[in-house]
Amino acid sequence: MEYFMGTEAGRRVKSIVEGLEEKITPTICLAEVYAKTLKVEGEEMAEAQRVFIKERSALTPLTEEIAVEAAKINVEMKRRIRGWSLADSIVYATARVKKGKIVTGDDHFKGLEDVIFIK
Repeated sequence: MEYFMGTEAGRRVKSIVEGLEEKITPTICLAEVYAKTLKVEGEEMAEAQRVFIKERSALTPLTEEIAVEAAKINVEMKRRIRGWSLADSIVYATARVKKGKIVTGDDHFKGLEDVIFIK
C-alpha cells in the first residue's frame, strides 16, 4: 500500500518492488490492496494495481499448509500482540512456508523475525 500511495516508506521499498528478485504476494494482500484502492480511487485504479502486482510477483493462494501454519501463528500472536488478525497470521505463515521475508509498515510485524520493516 505504501508503494502505491507514494509515501516515504513506499519510496524506501521502491527498489524491492521494482527489482528483479523473486517476490510473492499472498492473495489476501491482493484483496486488501484491491479493497482499499477500490474504496478510495475506484475500480480502474484497483484493476491497474492488481495487474501491476501480478506482473511483479507470484500470487500465492491460501493452501492447506499455510492455513494450518496461520492457525498456529494466530493463537500465539494474539497472546503477544494487541490487534493481531487472522490476515496477519496468513501473511506471516505464507512467508514462513515459502521461506521468505515480509516487507511491511504494519506495526503488528515490527520486531518479528524475517520482517523488513519500512517505517
